[in-house]
Amino acid sequence: MSSGVRDALSAVLIALACLLVPFGALAAWAAYGLADTDRYVTAMAPLAADPAVRDGVADAVADEVGEPVRPFVRSLTRTRDFGTAWDAGNRAVHQAVLRALREGGHHEVTVDIAPIAARVEHRVPLPRTEVAVLPASGLDRLRKGYDVLEVAGFWLPVTAAVLAAAGIAVAACRRRAVTATALGTALGGALLGLAVAVGRRLTLTDLPDPVRRPAAGAVYDALTGTLRTVSWLLVAVGLAVALTCWLTGRYGLLRGRRASAGPVPDPAGQPTRARA
Repeated sequence: MSSGVRDALSAVLIALACLLVPFGALAAWAAYGLADTDRYVTAMAPLAADPAVRDGVADAVADEVGEPVRPFVRSLTRTRDFGTAWDAGNRAVHQAVLRALREGGHHEVTVDIAPIAARVEHRVPLPRTEVAVLPASGLDRLRKGYDVLEVAGFWLPVTAAVLAAAGIAVAACRRRAVTATALGTALGGALLGLAVAVGRRLTLTDLPDPVRRPAAGAVYDALTGTLRTVSWLLVAVGLAVALTCWLTGRYGLLRGRRASAGPVPDPAGQPTRARA
């Protein structure tokens, strides 16, 4: 195989690998980050101290349960009990949604908040404890998306790594191939970070109630914090590897030039006309 064909094949493989980098990171984050209850609760826990989230919780509970509980819930969100209730509520909702996505069924997803309310029932007298968190009409679409993410979350990163390794292996100049792969990875990380920022803007713009946008923004930032870290890590690692390859290539080129020039002859050892 000629060097031109090898370089062309290497370029195609590396381009495909770099194209899959942001999609693989996004799918892996959704499949293994959002789908893990403990990680989800840990990411959401700091929001219990966010004033916008507290007001949003009070409004949501009042809309679902009844207007008379609004002042009680608002007062509860200012107490220490709210952090415990917030973690327990997020865990219950996350487990209920995952159970509905994995086990099937076409009924509305509800959460019984009686165990949570029992901790603060002396503060908030709830008329009912069944709260709907996911309508039955959206289950089929979410279930299909979840099944796709479970497969893509594993295979997209693996495919990207295999394509990158194959592109580097078949390249005529592997140093150049590694540099291209590193720069493509950095570009993929930058595109991933841009997608997270654009997604935040679109998510907040589509909200029908502008009052709840600060709370929704805080939740979005908490959920995508890991994804933003991954995007910056991809950019940093990609640029570092590319810079290392460039520096080592320059150093090797300088050494090669010095070696080809040979040692400088000693003028003292040459016979002169006077000596002759």
